[in-house]
Amino acid sequence: MNQMSPMNSTGKVDVSVNGRHYAWPRVCAIAICLDGCEPAYLDEAIKRGLMPSLVKIMEKGTVRTAHSVIPSFTNPNNMSIATGRPPAVHGICGNYLYERETGKEVMMNDPRFLRAPTIFKGFYDAGARVAVVTAKDKLRALLGHGLQFADGRAVCFSSEKSDKATKAENGIDNASAWLGRPVPEVYSAELSEFVFAAGVKLLKEFKPDVMYLTTTDYVQHKYAPGDAQANAFYEMFDKYLGELDALGAAIVVTADHGMKPKHTADGKPDVVYVQDLLDEWLGKDAARVILPITDPYVVHHGALGSFATAYLPQNADKADIMKRLAAIDGITVVVDNAEACERFELPSDRIGDIVLLSSENKTIGTSEHRHDLAALKEPLRSHGGLTEQAVPFIVNRKLPDLPSAPVLRNFDAFHYAAMAAALAG
Repeated sequence: MNQMSPMNSTGKVDVSVNGRHYAWPRVCAIAICLDGCEPAYLDEAIKRGLMPSLVKIMEKGTVRTAHSVIPSFTNPNNMSIATGRPPAVHGICGNYLYERETGKEVMMNDPRFLRAPTIFKGFYDAGARVAVVTAKDKLRALLGHGLQFADGRAVCFSSEKSDKATKAENGIDNASAWLGRPVPEVYSAELSEFVFAAGVKLLKEFKPDVMYLTTTDYVQHKYAPGDAQANAFYEMFDKYLGELDALGAAIVVTADHGMKPKHTADGKPDVVYVQDLLDEWLGKDAARVILPITDPYVVHHGALGSFATAYLPQNADKADIMKRLAAIDGITVVVDNAEACERFELPSDRIGDIVLLSSENKTIGTSEHRHDLAALKEPLRSHGGLTEQAVPFIVNRKLPDLPSAPVLRNFDAFHYAAMAAALAG
């Protein structure tokens, strides 16, 4: 499935991964995934003069809006960027899923759930040097799947567990000591800053052909575009972006999803508790609601997002249940498995009988008593639905034929990064 062709008709070497072709880069091709980067964050920071490097890149490069995959959550979108394909191909359709065959609810962090090789593996197999840095460790095993570290051509580690990195497992010993930075608190902007700082040092010292930098949305869950803390985050990012650009890399800046306020006027989370409704209509626990946003880091979102899937008992009147759910204020999409998988390019065996999406300011919960919202210190901001699908797509090279959303997807990032890098000279 992955191989390097000798020469194509243009005289350039290509790498083929999952049926897509990627130009062999002359300079490092970098994709940066700014977790939770609603386009308004960049707009507000730019207005205040806090992102001069990004402004320079936008003036000389290409600026578009792209669409994320649905559900607009971290794992599905990061793996789409990493494979160049939607969840129907790579299989990762959430952070969390229900396995019908085992009857268990499990995290989708294990590479056994991955159904397609990554672009990183494709380039590595073709002889390239590959670097991947992720903020949270939950993505590291998926992003690094298939890479070999013994020959010194691959590096893959997380900020969260940077001090635990080894050459055998990550291609580097103690990345925290190597970078000269302590391991950041997982709920902090510093977790993402570690990623950027590592990216700059890797570009200088490791000199990868392909590099992926992906952050955490801790700041975006807490602070709206234009807030001082959000502006400080993007000002910090701009400094590192300028360094990467100055080093000559071809860069695509995009995001895995946007972020919207999900609370009432008095600051309380605005939630439709679907498990409670189905318990009332069908009997307690007859149906099972799964929230794919669920992950080990629920402090900033309380496992509340705008996408849910439900498994119904065989004797349930699915059409009636769907009609009743669609009538609820804030529920904007209710579709069955077949329509959801066709519309959102999802793997049918990992999605329930129905799929629900909520509106811009609503979230979907299971049962009210199952959500511990005490840790939410600010009004809830979250994602998962169609209103969080628009993301920035900025290339630091002029690519005149780049389309716009909805044709352009965030998982086109490495296609255009590699194209831009192959044109460098």
